[in-house]
Amino acid sequence: MKALLAYPKYPDTFWSWEGTMKIIRRKAAFTPLGLLTVAAMLPAAWSKKLIDMNVSELRDKDILWADYVLVSAMITQKESAKEVISRCNKLGVKVIVGGPLFTTSHEEFEGIDHCIVGEAEDTLPAFLRDLENGCAKKVYVSRAYPDITKARVPLLELVNITDYVSLSVQNSRGCPFDCEFCDVIVMNGRVPRVKSAEQFLAEIDAIKKTGFKGMVLVVDDNFIGNKGKVKAMLPELIKWQKENGEPFTFSTEASINLADDEELMDNMVQAGFDQVFLGLETPSSAGLVECGKRQNEGRDIVASVKKIQRHGLHTAGGFIVGFDSDTESIFDDQIAFVRKSGVVVAMVGVLMALPKTRLYKRLFGEGRILDASTGNNTDCFLNFKTKMGNEALLEGYKRIVRTIYSPKEYCERIYTFLEEYNPRGKKGKRMNWVDIRAFLLSIWYIGIIGEWQYKCCYWKTLFVAFLKHRRAFPEAVALLIQGLHLREIANTISES
Repeated sequence: MKALLAYPKYPDTFWSWEGTMKIIRRKAAFTPLGLLTVAAMLPAAWSKKLIDMNVSELRDKDILWADYVLVSAMITQKESAKEVISRCNKLGVKVIVGGPLFTTSHEEFEGIDHCIVGEAEDTLPAFLRDLENGCAKKVYVSRAYPDITKARVPLLELVNITDYVSLSVQNSRGCPFDCEFCDVIVMNGRVPRVKSAEQFLAEIDAIKKTGFKGMVLVVDDNFIGNKGKVKAMLPELIKWQKENGEPFTFSTEASINLADDEELMDNMVQAGFDQVFLGLETPSSAGLVECGKRQNEGRDIVASVKKIQRHGLHTAGGFIVGFDSDTESIFDDQIAFVRKSGVVVAMVGVLMALPKTRLYKRLFGEGRILDASTGNNTDCFLNFKTKMGNEALLEGYKRIVRTIYSPKEYCERIYTFLEEYNPRGKKGKRMNWVDIRAFLLSIWYIGIIGEWQYKCCYWKTLFVAFLKHRRAFPEAVALLIQGLHLREIANTISES
């Protein structure tokens, strides 16, 4: 049996980092971890090929080579996934689908031969048995959350690691919180399931064997969802890093209550964690109560962010406008919130009602759903009727993005971050040849031929970082490179 695993193309969003690729000299930000994990679960006797459409073209001859094409995607990849399915149908090749997009909305798709709904560890074995016996059903649904200590090590040999900025690994699935707008608990549940330390380190070992060095993305829904198990694993990771020459730095996503545990932050930094993404959402206490973001309620969020930064972690953040309780003052409030936090990479989006979330069910019951979600909260598309008025919300949103990603505002946030950031005894981030090349290319693309305003801020920021924050100079360079992409996305949003 020959299986082609196809990963659809992402649209250009905040998360694609498309604008940085010409400087970093990579083709995509992250590896398709889900498909690589599924590939490891397929029979060893099968021939396997993976095409990531974010790094290479999917050709007809690739499809015709296969007996089955396996497609997995996020909601933002919906249109590309439809095109892949359509092409397979025209060429007469059977299609198997799974992953987040199809778990929440497989009913929307035509031309699918088989669909795996839920986590593959629970559903794929039954499908493979039925397929071998010639009685495979169209849809396999799992309502359980499987034991992920049985998950396989991803087949990294199916990708060219030099195509990617970061390689990906997973330590846990699920999140203990119940935010109304979030689809994590729909797919992965509220009880975080965590891999064993030995299992996680085996996957880190597999990445090391590829020869990759650099940033590894830990793709957990909430890395600290089960603090006890994470705190037990981190000493093992610290030991592994020391024994292997500290080849990796790590980034991940966590809830703001990370700031409440100094031991946890210290251990993360010692293990090589450099970056953490935080769901900050809104400065409005009414908005936090409305969406059930209880982990953010009753705390000084800016102070918590700065505490995390002082422990040596670079913070990125997610922000949302469009809650029912939002008034038109929210736009100025969000701008001030982002500014004070020193969160340089601020992913601001409009509220989106994702399939099967509590938010979607509530709005559907109120007759306010207008359309299916695109999954892209930066595309100025609202799929429900807002209390503020959709036109007013979108205009205010554009103003936020236009303001916070203006050259002056963006670089002022870098200064704010650098003033707070404390490497806490770290040696300082080592710049390898890839980092040095990116720095030199940034001088050309931003500092010489870039737009005038950002060019001026670029040089000023470099000098400030070099003179006052030399140990954090690599972080400043990375943020300036990321700013090129973020400004491109902000300009696209503002003009839409």
